[in-house]
Parts: sequence; structure tokens; C-alpha cells
Amino acid sequence: MRPRIHLLATGGTIASLQSPDGLAPAMPAAEILRLSPRLHEDMDITARDVFTLDSSNIQPEEWQVLARAVREEAQHADGLVITHGTDTMAYTASALSFMLLGLEKPVVLTGSQLPLNHPLSDAPHNLAQAFQVAQQAPPGVYVAFHHKVIYGTRAVKMRTLGFDAFDSINAPAVGYFDADGLHLSPAPPMIPTVPGNTPPEQLDARVFLLKLMPGTDPSVFQYIVDAGYKGLVLEAFGLGGLHYIRRNLLDSLALVAASGVLTLVTTQCLYEKADFSVYEVGHNVLGTNVFGAHDMTSEAALTKLMWVLGDPEHRKPLLTQCLCHEMGCL
Repeated sequence: MRPRIHLLATGGTIASLQSPDGLAPAMPAAEILRLSPRLHEDMDITARDVFTLDSSNIQPEEWQVLARAVREEAQHADGLVITHGTDTMAYTASALSFMLLGLEKPVVLTGSQLPLNHPLSDAPHNLAQAFQVAQQAPPGVYVAFHHKVIYGTRAVKMRTLGFDAFDSINAPAVGYFDADGLHLSPAPPMIPTVPGNTPPEQLDARVFLLKLMPGTDPSVFQYIVDAGYKGLVLEAFGLGGLHYIRRNLLDSLALVAASGVLTLVTTQCLYEKADFSVYEVGHNVLGTNVFGAHDMTSEAALTKLMWVLGDPEHRKPLLTQCLCHEMGCL
């Protein structure tokens, strides 16, 4: 029996056409498939247009719509491919990784740096590889791009122009393509279900991402509380440092935590982990509402915190657990 793969199109460069004002997403899913006839040779493909958006406009509300669409179409498919703009693909892939926990189908995001109808486009290869991953990978969310297969929670866009746009951060790529085809590493099991009765795609987008700089004004933390944010991802220095001489950010962070804002502390360093417990400067503020993000990417930390806040009563204990390859085993 031929595998059944469903394509969900969301726009992005891969679906863009030239307009008087520049490139704009306009190509529907049916046209993407028409221009990719070889995809149909060994699988049955169905398609659905979810959005036709530049990925800069794909936000938490769109993630929820997309997650529901994936669950609907997964009932009739063996795997799913999502075409998406590259600019926010890592955020969407990470968000879907949490929102689709327990889904027993592979979900593969891909896109391109040049439109599908461009003579030098990287889209044909990326599409072919994404559909192959959707046939062979175990359940989970992946990014397939330029011969690499990356867990959705480990992908980060590293290049604005290069075809090799995404890297797997703090974890090996889960697979790759060469002349022998697709090579996949064995995948550790994910948790099958999530506690609570809240819809799995439920999020709370009131999360602030703050990158510290020398001289950060402590009043920023008071603004976060006053503006009604429920979560904070703090990109600290190195392993988790922040200044407390002259401008005391330790007291400000304690204020945020005491106000009930759930905080994940990560590092501005792209590689390796944050560990807020190593130095005295951070050790004293770890507590009820302040947690280390370990080696999560900022995209994973942000989307995981949004997802946890969608049902904090049941999901908060999962904040520091590895659910879908977003952090190393602790």
C-alpha cells in the first residue's frame, strides 16, 4: 500500500511570486504539487491551504490553527508535510512539538530560500526530502532542510541567504541525506500523553523574551509585571550571569518571580547549556518561579513556556522535563 502524505501549506518564500512590491506568498498547495510531479511517483498526496502568509506574520494564534489542522488531517494520513517561510520556521516547529505531543505521526516542516518557480530554487530538493522524512521518520516534529533532518525543538535559522539555512543546536541532527538516501538515527521515546483536560494546542502567548546587555535598566522587569506578562525567558550572560552592582537585576528578577511570572533563564551563547546554579549571582534566585533552561534554544524555551502557561496547573511540573528532545537528559 502506498504511503499517504498530507501537505499543509502556509505560504512563505517557497510559495512566493513576484509582485510590484516584491515577493509575496501567493502559490496554493495544489500549484506546489503541480510543479513537483515526481513527488507523486511513490506516494498518495493530499493537500490543504491553511494560510498564505509571510512567516513573519505567523504568530501563536496561527500555531494553534495549524496544530488543529495537523490533528484533523493526521486521521487520514501516514505523515504530514508543512511548507512554511524560513524566518519563523524554528518557532513554529518548536511550538508544534509541544502542541502535538502524543500524535503518532511524523510532521515535517520545510521551505526554501528561493521561490519554487525560481530556476535556482532549493525548494525541489527540500520538498522531496521532507516527503521522504514524512514516510520514514518515527512520530515527532522535524525540520527537513538542505539534506538535514532536525528535531523541531533544536532547529535554529543561522543564515539569511545560504541554502544551508538551519542547524541543529546542542544536539546532533536526527538524520541526513546523501547518495544512499535518508539516514535516520534511533529516536528516544517521547511522553505519549499530557496531563489535564486542556486542549493540547492551548497556549498563553503572554511571554516576554529579554536579552540582557551590560547596563540593562531594572525597571524593564517592573514593566513586564505591569504589562500583564505571565512568563519571561531571560537570555542571561554566559552560564546565567546578570549584574547586581549599580543596577541590581537580582532584586528585579526576584520581584518578577514573587509576582507570579514564570521565568526560564537561558544563555546568550548559542552552544552549550545555561546553569543558573553555578555562580552565587544566580543561585540565590532559583526557586518557585525561576528555572534554568539548560541547553534549550531560545525558540524552544519561549514556545515551551507559552505551552506550559496554557495549563499551568498540570503542565508546570513538565517545564524542566525533556518532552520532545528540547533539552538534554538531566
